[in-house]
Amino acid sequence: MSFKILHKEKNTKARTGLLYTARGIVQTPVFMPVGTQATVKALAPRVLEEMGVKMILGNAYHLYLRPGTKIIQQAGGLHKFMNWHAPILTDSGGYQVFSLAILRKVTEQGVRFQSHIDGSAHFIGPKECLKIQDELGSDIRMVLDECVGYPSGYENAKIAVHRTIEWAKISKEVKMRNNGLIFAIVQGSTYKDLRKNCAQKLVDMDFNGYAIGGVSVGESPQLVYDIIDYTMPFLPEEKARYVMGMGTPQDIIESIGFGADMFDCIIPTRYGRTGTAFTSIGKINLKNARYTDDFTPIDHECDCYVCKNYTRAYLRHLFYANEMLGPQFLSVHNVHFYTKLMENIRLAIEQDRFIDFKKEFLTNYHNAE
Repeated sequence: MSFKILHKEKNTKARTGLLYTARGIVQTPVFMPVGTQATVKALAPRVLEEMGVKMILGNAYHLYLRPGTKIIQQAGGLHKFMNWHAPILTDSGGYQVFSLAILRKVTEQGVRFQSHIDGSAHFIGPKECLKIQDELGSDIRMVLDECVGYPSGYENAKIAVHRTIEWAKISKEVKMRNNGLIFAIVQGSTYKDLRKNCAQKLVDMDFNGYAIGGVSVGESPQLVYDIIDYTMPFLPEEKARYVMGMGTPQDIIESIGFGADMFDCIIPTRYGRTGTAFTSIGKINLKNARYTDDFTPIDHECDCYVCKNYTRAYLRHLFYANEMLGPQFLSVHNVHFYTKLMENIRLAIEQDRFIDFKKEFLTNYHNAE
């Protein structure tokens, strides 16, 4: 057993659970900060641990290209390489191949592409994808999938679903040297029949968990929610359910109401590096002139290190002085905000008051400038 449901909220599909990995048990719903290149940008592992982060995400595509799995294996695996001792989920790299590679050719066998770093030629198929993640030693590995953008024609999406299913079949045959859970990814763009077919075929293969991929790639928020809400019932209730690349606090709360358990996104650190902070009353841009002499914390309700010790005025000064401490401090605050949000959501689910929590949070959150 890799997942156990602890409590089902009586008014919604939200639930709390435990995800069992080789490096520890993770409470769900959980948000994973993105550590694409063996680092969550601007944040040391010790800082993440102190904030209560229990799992992070790495990316097989980026780590395969640089520094390469050979170097990471020599270091003793990804965990030792980056000095992170809690679980790591590695994305297959499928999205990055399709969005970053200079040239690519997709076949039934996999993807031939040129590196966005130096133009070198590479091939990744379903076997190679899992082999890379096995060499990294991640705790959860994602199978190779084909992600199409939005909008996508029906036939293109249908071909991508076919390849995703066939690659998943091949993935089931791969033998691993290191223990790790394997999750499959449901594709299908915005077409409900394709989503249903893809989900059902993958569920028949009995993976450890399932992800909904190919969302939040240009669609309106409501369309994204409709896709997630429609697809979720086709995924096994007793398995962990992961919505990839989500997102904003509202995205996460909505998806949890549909029954999702796991999330990742670059938003907290990317926004932090550009001067935007998440608060209990919404996003605020600390570069705005109104904060020049604002000697209050980022968020009065936040107990992170930054909010307890520094003011909006000081943070604005750091950004305008081009001091690296500014992006670092805002990244600390934003990841803490997300981590605390997940804690509060889990508590609301356990107390069967998720709907009230959602309403109160979103009402306050939309009061920002």
